[in-house]
Amino acid sequence: MDIKTQLIVRSNPNIYRYLRENSYWYKFLNRNPNSIKELEIEMKQKYKLTTENKLEKLNNSMGLIRSFMDILK
Repeated sequence: MDIKTQLIVRSNPNIYRYLRENSYWYKFLNRNPNSIKELEIEMKQKYKLTTENKLEKLNNSMGLIRSFMDILK
């Protein structure tokens, strides 16, 4: 793995953890360092860090608050 890719992996703890859990990615990164973007996308999907997941979590929180407000009325 080249130095630039290693710096990207080490600077992001989520990517580093995902890489440790899914070691098959080492092979892909050694062969093609540009696949770091694919690794990042897959990691975000697994750890639910995508924009859609964040909006869904916010929506669920708002629904919970709304239900508490309805109970208090």
